[in-house]
Amino acid sequence: MRQAQVSVPRKMIRVKVHRHGGDILIAACDDELLGRKLRDGELRLDVNEEFYGGDQGGEEMLLSRLEAATVANLVGEEVCRIAAEHEYIDPECMMTIDGVPHAQMVRY
Repeated sequence: MRQAQVSVPRKMIRVKVHRHGGDILIAACDDELLGRKLRDGELRLDVNEEFYGGDQGGEEMLLSRLEAATVANLVGEEVCRIAAEHEYIDPECMMTIDGVPHAQMVRY
């Protein structure tokens, strides 16, 4: 008898594109983090709607936006995992704030 394959649903992601001059900044977070204020000692990160609250989607959307980005601000396990797996960020350079992974990317 053949076993049914169970697919693990991936977390939804929010991605907002900000343009300034020739730069394209991508702000991306795991959907469930939107609206949270992360604190860890003196570190503070407000995952607010204005900066991160863009389109909702999945891995393909994030990757297509990262491909065009000159700068990226990434928050969350799923967002940072995808960016690291596709070599947009170095996992060794990620930090955590309030237990949540955070990374930035700059492309010249």
